[in-house]
Amino acid sequence: MGNQFTAPTITLTQEERSVLESYVRRKKTAQALATRARIVLRCAEGGHDGIVAEELGVSRGAVGRWRRRFARLRLQGLHDEPRPGAPRTITDDKVERVVIETLESTPKGATHWSTRDMAKRSGLSHSSIGRIWRAFGLKPHRSETFQLSNDPLFVDKVRDIVGLYMDPPENAVVLCVDEKSQVQALNRSQPVLPMLPARPELQTHTYVRHGTTALFAALDVATGHVIGKCRRRHRATEFLKFLQQIDASVPAHLDVHVVLDNLSTHKTPAVHRWLLRHPRFHVHFTPTYSSWLNQVERWFALLEQKQLKRGSHRSTAELEAAIYEFIETSNDDPRPFAWTKSADEILANLKRFCVRTLESQALASDF
Repeated sequence: MGNQFTAPTITLTQEERSVLESYVRRKKTAQALATRARIVLRCAEGGHDGIVAEELGVSRGAVGRWRRRFARLRLQGLHDEPRPGAPRTITDDKVERVVIETLESTPKGATHWSTRDMAKRSGLSHSSIGRIWRAFGLKPHRSETFQLSNDPLFVDKVRDIVGLYMDPPENAVVLCVDEKSQVQALNRSQPVLPMLPARPELQTHTYVRHGTTALFAALDVATGHVIGKCRRRHRATEFLKFLQQIDASVPAHLDVHVVLDNLSTHKTPAVHRWLLRHPRFHVHFTPTYSSWLNQVERWFALLEQKQLKRGSHRSTAELEAAIYEFIETSNDDPRPFAWTKSADEILANLKRFCVRTLESQALASDF
């Protein structure tokens, strides 16, 4: 009984290794197939299922499944098995051409393919193109952004801030501090029509501006409690007043660890002098282009989603009242965000992303 659960040993021929490595390197390979190839290559190096799963960020069951499939069916086993149903009318060659065209070309006069453009190009129906794209996880209409930090102290700052979140110091409070600037008081140009059965709330897309405010906020990482203050201007002077408000709000016997971004108003001589006069304050700056490390940004997203995005405010005072109402409601039932990623996991994920980015650039330069 015990032998049937023994993980088979993977030994690759030179041809198999070459094919698997091409799946991994080629940026146009479907990600599912590339992941399976990485699993087999790592298993061939002698890695146990648990170690391979941890390194590649997949489940242990997935490693065992593709190890056994490859041992039984070799390269063919990495591809999805045919499903029951009517016989296919689109050959593998046609599917491959659609995938390659989608990934490696763009239509004339456009930046990306639509199903109808690709249907015209390939001679298939637009519904067939949609099914092929869904099968390979292709979404030409979508584009996301990213920004890698160029901070030379990136690693040290990540370890410092994540360490505060996962192992906070004793007799201290950890506060994530930032400003949400240029919050606009917008009033819809026509009355909002309330939601009715079978009809959503209706708002005009046009609006009238009634000024702006800036929200200074400090999120207590341990409790989820928020200290907030709206100011009409967003300068070092206002930031200094907010630090004074924090100082008055936090019990005097506690140290204060403040997580901040690199905004110039946080580093003025006046702020520096104030911090020197208040030695219980310890500032931890996030790396450049890494606002995701500051947990108060997640709270700002909740504020935007729940109170501001669909709000209609006829004055700045009305807008600020809505913000204070959200802060009060949030503090009535505060819930801290659960930080789960260690610094090592974050850095390992970033390393994998950087390697894939460099490989993509190298491959793009070859075409």
